[in-house]
Amino acid sequence: MSGDLRAYGTGDASFVAAGGYEGIRRLVDAFYEVMDRAPAARRIRDMHPDELEETRDKLTRFLCGWLGGPKLFREKYGSISIPGVHGHLAVGEAERDAWIECMERALEDQPFTDDFKAYLIEQLAIPAERVRVRCQELQGRDR
Repeated sequence: MSGDLRAYGTGDASFVAAGGYEGIRRLVDAFYEVMDRAPAARRIRDMHPDELEETRDKLTRFLCGWLGGPKLFREKYGSISIPGVHGHLAVGEAERDAWIECMERALEDQPFTDDFKAYLIEQLAIPAERVRVRCQELQGRDR
């Protein structure tokens, strides 16, 4: 439960638990810093542009809306299908797991409650798996 006793995933409870836009931006910045340093994340880091400012902005804006806050991604970039926009990439189990591991490590230093950190990783694993499945489906069609 969050500090205001609303369940995560209800209304803006998750957005509030993450510290709003600023808290989410700190998490995203930490995530990409971990990705830059983690050898296990090299393949997924190489799937990103060298310059990450727009990528950081997109993930921050997406997470704001996904966590029940303002739909900032849509306001700036339009609608998005996370599995769809990643479908051209070679994302398998190792890449999915490296992405989640980077997020877990980024969460370690965030001032979120432990229960929110656990909730967030559990929830992020869902779209991460959907991306993996979509990528594998599309890779199979190319053969």
